[in-house]
Amino acid sequence: MFAQAEPSVPSGNPYLNDPGLYGAPSPVWNAILYLIEFLYFAFLIWMIVDCIRKDPDRFLWFWIILIFQPFGAMIYFFVRWLPTNHVQLPEFARPFFRLRRLKELETAAMQIGNAYQFVRWGDALKDSGIYQKSLDAYHRALAKEPENLQALWGAAQIELKFKQFEIAQIHSQKILEVDPEYKFGDVSLLYCKTLCELDTPEKAREQLVKHTKRWREPEALFILATLEADAGDHQAARKTLQSMLLDINGSPRGIARKFVRWKSKALRLLKRLPKP
Repeated sequence: MFAQAEPSVPSGNPYLNDPGLYGAPSPVWNAILYLIEFLYFAFLIWMIVDCIRKDPDRFLWFWIILIFQPFGAMIYFFVRWLPTNHVQLPEFARPFFRLRRLKELETAAMQIGNAYQFVRWGDALKDSGIYQKSLDAYHRALAKEPENLQALWGAAQIELKFKQFEIAQIHSQKILEVDPEYKFGDVSLLYCKTLCELDTPEKAREQLVKHTKRWREPEALFILATLEADAGDHQAARKTLQSMLLDINGSPRGIARKFVRWKSKALRLLKRLPKP
């Protein structure tokens, strides 16, 4: 009688390539992978089309996108697409692109050399907190166009920040002579601030009364109330502060939140005023 043959065992690891060992892939996981692949393919096509249609360095970036997948398309998106389309980046991401943008604007200002380019460069520097260099850019714009309102306004803002009140007053006054409503009262308020620093309180108060009849910013009303209180006109100061608080309380909630600081200042000043 023949002995029963034992089942043969494959050489090596018996569990190698056994499809039933770990179970079949989850359908949900497969669906997620297919979705990721589809989204990446759509993103890749989007970046390639945008590059070919709009980018001046399309030939270079096309090969970067195509060869260095998947990172090429992502690099193009962050380095080229976002800055070109002026997308507002999250705060943490802005420093990565700010330097490149400043370099581009500086190059344009130096090569083209007109006032407009220097103003754009100055605005970008100011927004980045590089104030002295920004002021220099505005001054170079004014050297080319002394009546350029944007350059005058940019320079006046930084001069006030640097406590250069005399020159800030000259620049803001020149703007108001051309367009009294330029920047919807911001220039007028800056001019009032220079009067508070350089001229008599009476003149500053007179200008602020005119200003607040047209523009009722809480800051302007608070400064006016402070001048009225310092002059001993407590009744006028109280009336100004109360009207300011009514304006804030009657504003939409989103706007009122922006003026919490001035509301707190007004309430503190009201408490210090002698009771009627």
